[in-house]
Amino acid sequence: MAGSQTARKSPAKASAEPPEPNLKRATDLVMKLMAISGKSGNEAGVADFITRTLIKAGASPASIQSDKVFQKTHLPGNAGNLVFKLAGTRRGPRRLLAAHMDTVPICVGCQPRLNNGIVRSADPSTGLGADDRAGVAVTLTSALEILRHGLPHPPLTFCWFVQEEVGLQGARFLRKSLLGKPRLGFNWDGGSPTKLTVGATGGYRLSIRIDGLASHAGGAPERGISAISIAALAIADLQRNGWHGRVQKGKQSGTSNVGFIQGGEATNVVTDQVTIRAEARSHNPQFRKRIVREIERAFQRAIKEVKNDLGQKGQILFDGRLDYESFVLPADDPSVRMAEAAIRSIDCDPLHAVANGGVDANWLTAHGLPTVTIGCGQSNAHTVKEALDLAHFHTACRIGLRLATATEG
Repeated sequence: MAGSQTARKSPAKASAEPPEPNLKRATDLVMKLMAISGKSGNEAGVADFITRTLIKAGASPASIQSDKVFQKTHLPGNAGNLVFKLAGTRRGPRRLLAAHMDTVPICVGCQPRLNNGIVRSADPSTGLGADDRAGVAVTLTSALEILRHGLPHPPLTFCWFVQEEVGLQGARFLRKSLLGKPRLGFNWDGGSPTKLTVGATGGYRLSIRIDGLASHAGGAPERGISAISIAALAIADLQRNGWHGRVQKGKQSGTSNVGFIQGGEATNVVTDQVTIRAEARSHNPQFRKRIVREIERAFQRAIKEVKNDLGQKGQILFDGRLDYESFVLPADDPSVRMAEAAIRSIDCDPLHAVANGGVDANWLTAHGLPTVTIGCGQSNAHTVKEALDLAHFHTACRIGLRLATATEG
């Protein structure tokens, strides 16, 4: 494992005034990052840009390391998690500053354009990719300011994760020892820069394969077993009984979604196979398991309902996995307290939130590093209407540098 390094310049003398980032440079950085194509599994270009930028600012190549997490992830990839470590110029527990490099596919081809303080893609058919290139820019800006100006700081680890958008895969399979034993964790992702996401839901993904029986749709449809019919009945069952979409059963709540269906090749053939991908989420692990059971039962009921004229039925195969478990950090968690202090130091009020989606902090917390997630000014993520509020992004950069350099107290 590569060693840590100290910032190249002599540490600046302690000042009563906290350091401020160069916001013009930060803006240029985030614009460049959003223009790089890098959907999940294809983050190599982003990782190369980060590495070259760090080295140009004075980072030792030996202090930058990437893992081979893509050898373990469900999605093939061309890059691993990227880690940069700095030895402290003063004593204190090591801090982690993290963000994820990948975007959803709709952001490939983004052409970021700034207009009246808001950045959007000039191509109306693409998303912006501020989720999460803005987070990458916030963390990278903090590292660059320290390197360029020799700012005093405790031991620091910067980590840029891969494959967050496909189930937090980079954070899930991270080799924890790569981080250098940080005790405080800060992750940058979507939303307001004063919003502290202190908890998030757990998510389970389910693949369902339905095997029916093919036959000629005109000559002998009665001999076939339609996998499409089975799928339609099961999904209608879930919808009708309140197990699809937002799920509320008494005091328990969660969500489920059938998000992918594939099957059939011709209208004159009774479709014999359909593949479905679905998910279930809940902050309550037991209720999430119940949602999964209800999904499976709906498909099992549908299998029994669809028969051919010989009384034959189809078959079904389920394959599921837990993507990430839910968590909530206590109000007195050291990372939460320090993030609150950083936000208050720029005359803003922190707001606590619990997310209904997963963030890399789910797995960081599961690995034993409780981590709070902070917004960067993104909105309408995963859509062509995605935007980045530049003023909010600048606020996130200020918070990031304070968390990287502030003394504890």
